[in-house]
Amino acid sequence: MVYDLIVIGGGPAGYLAAERAGHAGLNTLLIEKRFIGGVCLNEGCIPSKALLYSAKIFDGAAHGEKYGVSVKDIKLDHNFVVERKNKVVNTLVSGIKSKLKKNKVTVVMAEGKIAGRTAEGFNVTAGDQTYTGAKLLIATGSVPVTPPIPGVKEGLESGFVVTNREILDLKEVPEKFTIIGGGVIGLEMASYFNTAGSKVTVIEMMDKIAGPTDREISEILLKNYQKKGITFNLGCKVVGVEPGKVLYELEGKTYEVPSDKVLLSIGRRAFTEGLGLETIGVETERGKIKTDNKGRTNIAGVYATGDVNGYSMLAHTAYRETEVAINDILGIKDTMRYNAIPSVIYTNPEVAGVGETEETAKAKGIDYEVAKLSMMYSGRYVAENEGGDGIIKVLINKKYRNVIGVHMIGNYSSEIIYGAGIMIETEMPVKDIKKLVFPHPSVCEVIREGIFEFND
Repeated sequence: MVYDLIVIGGGPAGYLAAERAGHAGLNTLLIEKRFIGGVCLNEGCIPSKALLYSAKIFDGAAHGEKYGVSVKDIKLDHNFVVERKNKVVNTLVSGIKSKLKKNKVTVVMAEGKIAGRTAEGFNVTAGDQTYTGAKLLIATGSVPVTPPIPGVKEGLESGFVVTNREILDLKEVPEKFTIIGGGVIGLEMASYFNTAGSKVTVIEMMDKIAGPTDREISEILLKNYQKKGITFNLGCKVVGVEPGKVLYELEGKTYEVPSDKVLLSIGRRAFTEGLGLETIGVETERGKIKTDNKGRTNIAGVYATGDVNGYSMLAHTAYRETEVAINDILGIKDTMRYNAIPSVIYTNPEVAGVGETEETAKAKGIDYEVAKLSMMYSGRYVAENEGGDGIIKVLINKKYRNVIGVHMIGNYSSEIIYGAGIMIETEMPVKDIKKLVFPHPSVCEVIREGIFEFND
């Protein structure tokens, strides 16, 4: 039997590819070695949000006096939080399995490896079976980067050092918790464990947190974290991990941070090892599969979407890349663009951005204007965020008068940033956005307020 499409990897890119292909009538096989839903659903996006929401409720109750609410003897039950997280994950995984079944997708739980090609198509081994597909979509995702820092390998083996996988199932909240890396994963876990009672220290090589986030917004987020008691050592290089401590270097001097548990969170890399790409000649670059703007590799009939191509390691990017690839397989014209991919940090306060920052606009030589407003311009924000210091920044192209970037810090940012993404994707002129009606009172009104700072 020859399948119309074989998908390797059951994360966001893979399971959506299988769903879409099956729905379109393609005889589809999905191969996944660990669990349906991949890292995002089982060890990343979803479980971390379950933890963060519990922390947000606790934080709101603990500071309820600002809103006239007094609560005594409040506590956060970490084990209950983890159990609820597992329930959320199981519910969503069951939903995905149901959709795969509904769309008549065959699912094989085994490690898939490419084993060459024949006149019939591409061969993939899984378990003790070999399957053949007329077309192949690779969606094997990514794995945490493990740096050659002395002691890290031993720490991972002993459990003293953990990755995003293990951190979500800790049975106890560590008293002293050190995070290596101040990116999104590190910051979200810093936020949760700080609320849960840990003394959190973040060590970051860059001079700022939150990676490519707008610098001004990342500085506001840093101040919010510091007020909550989180310690940041920026511009520092971790030089060793030893039982009970982390060693880092700053300006030629070595310091140590006492630690009960260490989270390694310095980034992820595409997973292609042992996949058998060489058996059919798929090209890679620095471990990432090279693709065009339709998800096609250099081999006709072979596609790669999601983290494995390294363009944008976000689940929502993977979804869209996959839709483009399946459309190409079906003969539907479509193209992947990356100029309006939203990014979010789901902490308290939330951070969200889409499009160009001031830093990237300057680097690209874009002539831009920027409007910066306090989130206090939103009546709802004022009502719900006592003492909030959020801001929004809107960037427009100075010549063409269209939005090219929106960045904000403040709760609800994650839910409204998509609107800014639509404005960027469709190249809406300022004069047209001014005619849109926003609900009142809502936090999203700050986007409109920002737009009215510009002349048409």
